[in-house]
Amino acid sequence: MNRPALSFSIDGNVALDSPSFTTQPQSIRQQDTFQRSSSTEIHWQRFSVAYDYPVAFTREIFSPDNSLLADAISRKEPGKNHRCLIYVDAGIAATWPDLESRINAYFATHASQMTLVTAPITVPGGEAIKTNRETIDRVLEDIQRFGVDRHAYVIVIGGGAVLDALGLAAAMGHRGVRLIRLPTTVLSQNDSGVGVKNAVNFKGHKNFIGTFAPPWAVLNDFDFLSTLSRRDRIAGTSEAIKVALIRDGAFFDWLEANADSLAEFDPRTEEIMIRRSAELHMQQIGRGGDPFELGSSRPLDYGHWSAHKLEALTHHGISHGEAVAIGIALDARYSVLTGLLPAGAEWRIVWLLKRLGLPVFHAQLLEIEDDGQPAILTGLREFQEHLGGELTITLLSGLGRGHDVHEIDETTMTAAIDWLREEANSHAAA
Repeated sequence: MNRPALSFSIDGNVALDSPSFTTQPQSIRQQDTFQRSSSTEIHWQRFSVAYDYPVAFTREIFSPDNSLLADAISRKEPGKNHRCLIYVDAGIAATWPDLESRINAYFATHASQMTLVTAPITVPGGEAIKTNRETIDRVLEDIQRFGVDRHAYVIVIGGGAVLDALGLAAAMGHRGVRLIRLPTTVLSQNDSGVGVKNAVNFKGHKNFIGTFAPPWAVLNDFDFLSTLSRRDRIAGTSEAIKVALIRDGAFFDWLEANADSLAEFDPRTEEIMIRRSAELHMQQIGRGGDPFELGSSRPLDYGHWSAHKLEALTHHGISHGEAVAIGIALDARYSVLTGLLPAGAEWRIVWLLKRLGLPVFHAQLLEIEDDGQPAILTGLREFQEHLGGELTITLLSGLGRGHDVHEIDETTMTAAIDWLREEANSHAAA
């Protein structure tokens, strides 16, 4: 079974499971005189850690003869019996009523490698779990009560919001217990599930509380997609369009050519889309030079500055994927208006979004604050505050080429919003 792996390193090549770390004494000696005075002497501590984890795609992950999960759990300590604590998204539990019995049968088959510390625990799904931190506290209590240590596993089965929230809890318990993600939505399989971030919201601010904590493994089962609503299944394709637009023009062309098949959920086409999107996200995280976002650029957040704000303005009346689709269209039109993107390219983007059934406008884009400014534009300030440093927004200089800018002309952005409204109205009239 193919199990492509993501590996990235921060300034070096010391493996996570290496028996020792190095502090690079030569580098310290070369710099240990920095700011030295008669009363102060500074020594620089340096070490690097390489992270790696498998990202796999399969079907029937809990079939007893599918060893993927057991192999992932045992990959570093094959002779050990591993303790596992499993959480299941309530939406998955409802649409897969026999999932618990499947899990129990799987663990019985692989009893020499792994043990359930308790029956799988159901947690709320959707954005609600990211706004109520009581769930985080309950997970931490479970980790303590069931003796889940740093060599045991928290396994999370669910959509992106559940992976985000419970991933944060796993990163907090004992300063980090091993986390295995089983993403169950298109969006979490092709984007958020393969990454290194965990977060919950705080007082209306998206992902304000969080960590960078790479998982132990990401295991995608395409079968889970079959029970998604049409709306949720389509919404996840927006992240594939996003990453194609900033990194792979040929992939965007492929999405255009296969729009009808994607809209009809042709299994083979959908799988190709998810795999390629996940691969591009992995490449950016692993090879982009900033996996923990220490700088100011976040190319994978193309279209997201407005998407995050729009989610809040609609009180999550639209999903993350739908908000991203609108953000993609908005920043594409702005890119054209500022001369970055050739005119006409935005029409191709809007056509693809519409053909897949994704929105390109929401009336909340027109909300005006007390100062007379569009409320959506406060998303720019919040986006900058979240990361720090100078404002950095990824726009498009071509289909497949992201381009960072450090200021946004609000008058031009308002014109882009007006264009989206006219486009949406003309589509409705047609």
